Amino acid sequence: MTSAALVLTDSPALAPLLARGALRSPFKRPCPDADYPRTRLVLPGVRVDLSRLAAYERVCGFATGDDGLPVTYPHVLGFPLAMRLMSDRRFPLPLLGLVHTSIEITRHTSLPATGEYELAAHVEGLAAHRRGTQATVVTEVRGAGEVVWESRSTYLARHRTGSAAARPAGDEPGGLPEVAEWRIAEDVGRRYGAASGDRNPIHLHPLTARLFGFPRAIAHGMWTVARCLAAHGVPQSTRVRAEFRAPVLLPGTVEYAARDGRFELRGGGRTHVEGRVDRLG
Repeated sequence: MTSAALVLTDSPALAPLLARGALRSPFKRPCPDADYPRTRLVLPGVRVDLSRLAAYERVCGFATGDDGLPVTYPHVLGFPLAMRLMSDRRFPLPLLGLVHTSIEITRHTSLPATGEYELAAHVEGLAAHRRGTQATVVTEVRGAGEVVWESRSTYLARHRTGSAAARPAGDEPGGLPEVAEWRIAEDVGRRYGAASGDRNPIHLHPLTARLFGFPRAIAHGMWTVARCLAAHGVPQSTRVRAEFRAPVLLPGTVEYAARDGRFELRGGGRTHVEGRVDRLG
């Protein structure tokens, strides 16, 4: 249960939040029974920067110039609120090394790019995971007082648990037919970071990625799902579910596969992303 809402006057700056979260990370003790911030952050009067939106559409492959926001773009708008919650001293999971493992998006109607919106975010709770502790963060977008878009993202802090970390179903590529092969450029992480504001060092350069155990920079998980949805297409009222299975190293070549509302991004004998799109109503 969340406490009373905290109304913000401006969107939090991501760079200071990332720095604050990094400094606090060594002192965090993740546990599914730990307490977490109960505040519901609210940011009214949000308008979209159309130049940043155009840059986002270009890097993700969405058609530019459409009146409606891409189905994944509200995540970009709400991400600073989620980051403020996850960098809070009361949030028990360390920001460094936190892995975005899944997202479920529900878009109830189209969102005009020129509209005015209210954003809200809160931590729904913590749960035990076979590899550690997982937090669920809920983001909502309201237009004219109605919820027009909402998402549930899960973030995993890996640590020792009492259960064996068995290989999950779906790590091996599935049976969806290949639709296209994509060659992903080395600078995709920097371009997406500039458009979204998410400049996590693991996405920007091989040297900074190696500090966190990656041989090269990796693509943002939200870029991979956005790129898939740009190719797949989504109904106006829709529910999207996606799970992030394995990172995409940059540069790299991947296969996009899809059929009957399901999609995958795979390469090197592994599935990077798998998901599905369902029409509402």
